[in-house]
Formats: sequence, structure tokens, C-alpha cells
Amino acid sequence: MPRVRIGDSPERTEDRRFLIGKGQFVDDLPFGNLAYLCILRSPHAHAKVRSIKSDAVENLPGVLAVLKGTDQIAAGIKPMEPYVRENFRNGEPFSYLPHPPLATDRVRYVGQPVAAVVARSLAIARDAAERIEIEFQPLPAITSISSALSKSAPKISDNIPDNVILRWQVGDENASQQAFRTASHLTRLRLTNHRVITNSMEPRGGVGFFNQISSRYTLHISSQSLHAGRDCIAETLGVDNENVRVIAPDVGGGFGLKNFAYPEHVLLLWAARVAGCPVKWINERMAGFVSDHQARDHLADAELALDADGHFLALRIGSWANLGAYLCGSSGRVCSDQYASLPGTVYEIPQIYLSIGAVTTNTVPIGVTRGPGFAEAVNVLERLIDCAAREMGIDRAELRRRNMRKTTPFTSITGTYVDSGKFSKNLNRAMQAASGFAKRQQDAMSRARLLGLGFAYHIKATGGAPEEKVELNFEDDTLILTTGTQSIGQGHETTFPQIISEFLGVPIEKIRYRHGDTGLISKGGGHGSSRATYMGGTAMYLAIEKIIGKGKPIAAKLLQARETEIFYKKGQYRVSGSERAIDLFEVARAARQTNASSDLSTLDTSQEFTRKHMTFPNGCHIAEVEIDPDTGKVDVVRYGAVDDYGTIINPMVASGQVHGAIAQGIGQALLEHAVYQDISGQLLSGSLLDYALPRATDIPPLSVIFNGIDCTTNPLGVKGCGEAGAIAGFPAITNAISDALAPLNIHSFEGPATPERVWRVINQAQKGEDR
Repeated sequence: MPRVRIGDSPERTEDRRFLIGKGQFVDDLPFGNLAYLCILRSPHAHAKVRSIKSDAVENLPGVLAVLKGTDQIAAGIKPMEPYVRENFRNGEPFSYLPHPPLATDRVRYVGQPVAAVVARSLAIARDAAERIEIEFQPLPAITSISSALSKSAPKISDNIPDNVILRWQVGDENASQQAFRTASHLTRLRLTNHRVITNSMEPRGGVGFFNQISSRYTLHISSQSLHAGRDCIAETLGVDNENVRVIAPDVGGGFGLKNFAYPEHVLLLWAARVAGCPVKWINERMAGFVSDHQARDHLADAELALDADGHFLALRIGSWANLGAYLCGSSGRVCSDQYASLPGTVYEIPQIYLSIGAVTTNTVPIGVTRGPGFAEAVNVLERLIDCAAREMGIDRAELRRRNMRKTTPFTSITGTYVDSGKFSKNLNRAMQAASGFAKRQQDAMSRARLLGLGFAYHIKATGGAPEEKVELNFEDDTLILTTGTQSIGQGHETTFPQIISEFLGVPIEKIRYRHGDTGLISKGGGHGSSRATYMGGTAMYLAIEKIIGKGKPIAAKLLQARETEIFYKKGQYRVSGSERAIDLFEVARAARQTNASSDLSTLDTSQEFTRKHMTFPNGCHIAEVEIDPDTGKVDVVRYGAVDDYGTIINPMVASGQVHGAIAQGIGQALLEHAVYQDISGQLLSGSLLDYALPRATDIPPLSVIFNGIDCTTNPLGVKGCGEAGAIAGFPAITNAISDALAPLNIHSFEGPATPERVWRVINQAQKGEDR
């Protein structure tokens, strides 16, 4: 089989086993002698735990152990600390309360684990858990940013004064105020980026082991970031990292949901130690609604100052994030880094001032989903620009063109270096794809429908954790690639060997891919922030350079030539000016047969890579929506994207990533909304009966155009491609809805655009109520 090149679209290697049911997810793993874990969760959003009575349960047949919060200290179990604990920009520590795997004296959100039962069957564990008697004393709960900041708000923790986790500022406030005083036009909006629940196809789950002899733990979990998770779990268990091994088999979707460690991961290993056998837990869908990290929940009061010609003078934003009951993972960094990384996105804005805060509430902790921080920043700016254009009577695309950065590279006010991009060209190409809109709008009007056009320009830093490692090892006629990043459905089993095949000239069928095991490789940044191809791919490229270099003197000896005469091409070392050549695998075998003390004893190569810069995928997404004013139903009838992802390793795989992210953006814009009841703190949208996910019928045919310019900060030229649609889709569709409703004198709309919400807005406008 010929080697596969970068830019080719071979069939995905992994698809066959998935299609015939041979994938191995956590629930498929064939372990014997299993016990099962059932977790008893809090029914209250905020309450004191008065007592837990489990005596009648502990001696039931089949019950192996009952775990309670009061047992944690004696067992050496600590509260879980967040990965990021301070604002790296100014060194200020966050105010937070560590998350105990099991609640002790107080519960702070519905769904918080309170006790756990380990039993020989899941049925026994469930029955036993129902018999545990817990006495709660309910307390007032707060669920929103406004209630958290209220002077009368109950305090969630003494560790968090005024319920404020962090607050800081970016930019020159005085210069910003001066720019606003001299502006010809001001646009103001209050924008809500509402809370969503990710709902990956495969629920979270795991199987925990404890070796009584070595005192080592092994955890098989559905996760997308193993090494960082291992470190957090080990810290919580009070053991060294070397004593915890974390393995992920096939993962049925991550999307950020599975980035961080969870209390259940610690409970599984604790349970395995107590029970003396492996313990399994698979989260149920409804339990996931109140235990999986949620996302977004952001409020911004935004102002844009412009001169008489529509040039941006200043941007001022006061924003708050609701981070839930506990600070988890890297969610604090979203507020102190990602959200403030490119506050002007792709536009020239001379003065920018941000006031950024985050609160704690009695809601499920916020983690991340596609585009954390950047989705919030892009939504604010793209919505503001549309509103300003409408108020000033300037074409929305033209207003963007006037203010887009004309050249790259550039550095943002917070020091973020953006190496490349052709922003105006992408916008223009997207607008060309929307040609004929006026005619389609007239057709919609003839059918008593409202048609609107909306677009949004996205940009995001991708790169995630700053370090990555790969290993390339030769075994007979096979090259084994081991990575510290993971495949969680993106197609890396196909694209990573493509990279090697391109630069090393090895046929793709001779490359074996290994990942998802902290026992196989000492370091890895996992998969988050669309980092895997950039970070892992760069490490592979550097490793390949080493391999080719190490093989040259061996090939020269075997070919009886001087090393200066040797060059490498298409998987072979060749002698210049002759037909003499030798295959890479022959050189690798010869290297293993040389003196073991020699540096040339093996071509096996380990390579670490530490990034200096992120990559910056960007582009313009454009949507058309049709609204039935009688019912409020919104249909996305056209959706297009013109995106710059740099070099595309595999266009088919990249298209799949783009399509999935767009579906997520459509879901947030039209359907998804995590709704909590005030005072009680109950999640009202706590199942798929009340929380709508996008279906195939909600997604129109998608037009995706790749219009990339190579990234200059990595040798592959790649930029991450997994998040754009979830960033741009929400503001593009919301702008389209506002455009459709404009003839009814409705000038703003906050999603999700469910039929009831849209109908209510239209009904109020028809009654003459002020919008």
C-alpha cells in the first residue's frame, strides 16, 4: 500500500471496529470478580448534613462497604483541589472551597455525592443505598449571578467572601473612559451566554483496582486528559503519582466534559481498596445532569464606542461567570486567561477595558465545553457589532471590514501573539456564499415566514496544556507510536499515522497507534483545547527528524558509503548518485544488533515538546433562519463556514469535527438550556424530557470551506479545528434571529430560541409592549 500523504482523506482506521460493534468503551471492559458502586447524591442544593445512618445496610448480604464523608480523613482521602488555583496574570489566589469526594457537614448542589455503597451486584448496591437514612437541614440556595452578588445572599462558604471567587481588571480604565466621552456613537447590550449541559454519548464511568501487595491503584475511565487527572486523583488519595495508573479505552465523546478529575474517580479507587476487588461504576444519564460539569453561564454588560464613520474607538465590558458550587479543574483559568486572551478578537480596537468576575452558587460545578472563554468573548463582540451596525445604518459586513485587523502577526493587549490569519478574505468569501438572500427573504415573506441572515467571526487559541510527549519504537516491520494525548473520537488513529507516513515515508499499515494509558508514557497533556494535532504532531515531527538523523551513520556503514553521501527519501536511506538504498526498518534492525553501549544502538526515539505559542484557527460562520411568527418555531435553513485551520491533515476528518461543533452551536442557540429553580436550587431541566438536544432534523445541509493559511509557530502548519462551530454558531444564529425579527421592531433577543420564547417576544411586540 502506498504511503498516505497529508491532505489525503483515507477511510478512518477506527471506523470499522465501531461500525461492527467491536469498540471497547468502559462499560465493555471484560473484568471478572467485579463489585459495583452506587452513589447516593444530595436531593438538596444547599443543606447541612445532620446525620447519616447506615448500620442497617452494612451487614446486608452482598454489601461489601459503605463509604461516608466522615470516613474520608481516616482513610487518607483529601478534598479535591482545582488544577488552577490562582490568576496567573497577577498572582492573586482564587477564593474557593476544595471539593470533598463525599460531602461531610454540608451539601452545596443537587447531585453532590453524600455516601456510596459497594456491593456484589448493582441491584444490591442500589437497594442498600435507598435504605441509608440521611437527615438534612435545608438552607437557602442561590443559583444565579445576580442572587450570588445580592447583599442579602446566603454565604456558600466562609472560604469565599461575598460568594466571589475572583475579580480583576484588564486594560486602561481612564483611557477607555476618555474614548467613550469623545465617541460619536455608543452601543450597549446586556448579554447572557446561558448554561448548557454537554451530554456526551457515552456517560462517564470507570473501573477501579487496588493492588494490596504493591499499594498501587489502576483506574479505567472514560476521560480525555489522563495525566493531569492522575495527578489530581493521586493528590486526593494522598499518594505519589507513580502509585496511580489511569487508562482510557475508546471514549464516546468528551467535548471538555471529560477534561478533569471527578469525585467518582477517587471513590472508585477508595472503594476498590476497601472491598479488596475491582469496583465498577457507570453514571446514569439523569445522574449525569446533576453531576457532570456544566458549561457557559456568563453575563456581560458590554459597550462599544465608535466614531462617526463607524471605526471602533473603545470596548468596555463588565462580566461575571457563575462557576457553580466548587472551583474545578481549570475553570478559574477560563476567566483569567481564555476569556481575556483576545478581548478584541480579530478587530482593531484602540482601547479595551474589562472588569472580570466569577461567583460561586448552589449549582453543578462549571467545567469546560468547546471554546471555553473564547465562545463568551466572541459572542459579546459579534452581537455588539450587529447592534451597532443596525443603530448606525451601516451594513453589518461592511462595519466588520472597516475594523478588522489588516495584517498579522499581532499581539493583543494581554500579550497574546497571533501569528497568521486572513480575516477580511474569509468574511468576504462567506458573504459570497450568502448571495441571493434578498430573493430568498421575499420567498419566505410570501409564505408568511420571517427570514433572517446572521454571521459571526470566530477566533480561538488552541494548544491547551503546554507540554506533550511521544515515543516512536521499532518492532520488526512495525513502527509503534505512543502519545500522551488521546483519541476521543476525532480520528487520530488515522491522522497521526498520516503525519508519520508523510514525513517518514512509512506505509500507514505499518504504523501502530497507542494512547490513553499513563503507564505507557510518562507525560501527556491529554486532549483539550483542540491541542492534539498541534502538540502531538509537532512532537512527532521532531522525533522523525531525530530518527532520520540517527539512522544516517548506520545506513552509511551498511551501504558502504560516506555519511555525507546519504540522504533519506520515501522510507529509504539512499546514496547520492547511485541506485543503492536500504529500507528504514532494515536500518532499525541493524541498529538493534550493534553494541548496546553505543548511542546508535536503536532508532527508538522519545520526544518532548513545549510550546511557546498557541495556534489560532479563525473564520466566518453564516446562518439563515426561518421563523414561523404564529408558533415561534425557528429553523436554521442554511449554514455555511469559511474557516482557516492552517494545514489540513485529513479534510474528511476535519470536516467531521467542524460539523459536530456546528451541531453543538445550533443546539445552544435553539434548544439547550440548563434551568435552575430559585430558592430550592433544583435543576428543572434535569433529563432529556426537559433538556432538548439537536437532532438530525435540526441541522441543515452544511457548507464548509477550508481557506487556511499555514500556522507559522509549528512545523506542520496546523491549527486546531474542533471548536469553531460551538463558538460561532450561537452568535451567528442569534444575530440571524434578530435580523428576522427586526421588521417587527424587535431589536434584541436572548437565547435559546425555543418556540415559546420566540412566540412570546413576537406576541409582546404585536401588543405594542416595549422591547
